[in-house]
Amino acid sequence: MIRLLLAEDQSMVREALAALLSLEGDLEVVAQAARGDEVLAQARAHDVDVALLDIEMPGLSGLDAAARLRDELPGVKVVILTTFGRPGYLRRAMEAGADAFLVKDAPAARLADAVRRVLDGERVIDPVLAAAALADGASPLTDREREVLHAAADGATNAEIAAALHLSQGTVRNYLSLAIQKTGARNRAEAVRTARDKGWL
Repeated sequence: MIRLLLAEDQSMVREALAALLSLEGDLEVVAQAARGDEVLAQARAHDVDVALLDIEMPGLSGLDAAARLRDELPGVKVVILTTFGRPGYLRRAMEAGADAFLVKDAPAARLADAVRRVLDGERVIDPVLAAAALADGASPLTDREREVLHAAADGATNAEIAAALHLSQGTVRNYLSLAIQKTGARNRAEAVRTARDKGWL
């Protein structure tokens, strides 16, 4: 029996996925999490084989949870499930150590097949997303530019960002200016929108 952890913040979606997966004779959802920061503890406590992670969750994103699993429990395979088929997310998921990346509207049979394939050592990627990621290219943002842009996403001032990230206000201004330039935006709000739409943020 393949032991699964299902992490998804929307309880109705989580329960529906769990019900669909339990119809497969060789799959069992042994743990569920509504927050990304619960994933590692649940995976440890229930000795799971595969973690199915949504990207956008409170506490910790699925991408960050995937990276923690890779570092702490490298034997656990990770399947990223997302509503947002953004090429940048795919690239970041692979960097975080994900073994599969699927959109949530894929048939349940494809998800079950992906679980079995990752346990056999394969990497499973939605083909449409793979093509889009290749066409889109890598994110032009550096880690620091992404971090500063992410901090600016909630409307923080340069001073607030500088204090939170232990940078000078001038350095924050420079990073924001570079991020705006690289995203082809007119201002920081537009840069945030563009980066989110492409999955870079």
